[in-house]
Amino acid sequence: MNIFKKNDYNSLKIFFERRMLKIFLLGCISGFPWVIIGSSLSLWLKEDGLSRTTVGWAGLIFAVYAINYLWAPLVDKLKIPFLTKKIGHRKSWIFSMQMLIGLSLLMWCFLKPSENLIIIVLIGLFIAIFSSTQDITIDALRIEQVKINEKNIMAAGASMAVIGWWTGFKLGGLFSLSISDFFQSIGFENYWQITFFFLFLLITIFNYFLLTIDEKNIKIQSKSLKLKSKKFQFLNKFNIANKLFSWINSTLIEPIYSFFKQNGLAISIGILSFIFLFKIGEAFLGRMSIIFYKEIGFSKSDIGIFSKGLGWITTILFTLLGGIFTIKLGLLRAVFIAGIFMAITNILFSFLFWIGKNYYIFSLAVILDDIAAAFATVAFVAFISVLVNRKYTATQYALLASIGTIGRTTLASSSGSIVDYLKGDWGLFFIITAVMVLPSLIILLFLKNKIKVFS
Repeated sequence: MNIFKKNDYNSLKIFFERRMLKIFLLGCISGFPWVIIGSSLSLWLKEDGLSRTTVGWAGLIFAVYAINYLWAPLVDKLKIPFLTKKIGHRKSWIFSMQMLIGLSLLMWCFLKPSENLIIIVLIGLFIAIFSSTQDITIDALRIEQVKINEKNIMAAGASMAVIGWWTGFKLGGLFSLSISDFFQSIGFENYWQITFFFLFLLITIFNYFLLTIDEKNIKIQSKSLKLKSKKFQFLNKFNIANKLFSWINSTLIEPIYSFFKQNGLAISIGILSFIFLFKIGEAFLGRMSIIFYKEIGFSKSDIGIFSKGLGWITTILFTLLGGIFTIKLGLLRAVFIAGIFMAITNILFSFLFWIGKNYYIFSLAVILDDIAAAFATVAFVAFISVLVNRKYTATQYALLASIGTIGRTTLASSSGSIVDYLKGDWGLFFIITAVMVLPSLIILLFLKNKIKVFS
């Protein structure tokens, strides 16, 4: 019996289009910096003797991703000398940010957390700024590969972007943990600093692949704000003031006004609330997971193999299926089901804590959690992508995505403090993360038949 219908095979063909490979490569470049300021930085700080609370609050550097929309218009409009003409506008920004991330890694090679904590976290902040800046261009370039009326291809593109992101994050993490564990095992005290040099080499490889991507000549839309109000008309005489108001207008006023005009006030607030709340529980779990694995007895190599290596295989497979899943069920229904699944899988980590170090439970928890995360992320990315007004592709996507990011970064930074407050009761902590997803699902039920692009 053939479980696939003809339409299912047509859905699968979408993933083999050439533009999907480009989206995959962009996703890898986007996901890799999270290895640096997420897994690697967290373990580096913890293994140097810092507390869970300190590690958690150091994660505030991720909040930069929540405000990158503020400089999205600049990324859209400003050309980088020489590089823009040589390799293209979008790629020139990505290439430049990659190089700055690489230089930051080289700086880390000469520092020690117990002696240079503020400098290390500050460099981590700069890495987050460079990474979030390149994400503006990566997201715009991904969306611009797909035509406005190709909703199915948008969902497939979202899944390929997620596959690429998780490939950069998971395999990059496996590489990072394996290298650091190897150099630690043979007696090097500065094993993390050596690891950062190898991560720098990976950056150069990513830049090589970036240059193989053809960039379309897309006309970047920019509008200059002409002040018509008599009260402010005199400012038109001053070029700097006019440019400042133009920047504020293109950065905040126009994209926000367009979004609220399209959906209405009540529905827009509902959408933004859902985006803010949806992945908070996953973020709390993710911020502390690598610390949790280490505390219950797993080595860095164990974490790399199970959480990163095995997790990558699971994520790749089920992100592809997640794209089909989203296409078949529709975006709203897919997001809701994925949210429920995401909450249930968080509780598996409570069982792992109660049972103790157990490779079978560890692998099961990682596999099911990655399946849930894959489904949820594909549906979530496609959901936001469909909401974007193409007049403000980069800025509005960055704005909407940042609403979700601010919830995951600012609130989740207290995760270490919560575990310390619970006196190391990881079981209760993971149950709390499961409950966190419920408010967003209630909001989604309210929005079900009221969002215009889905009606």
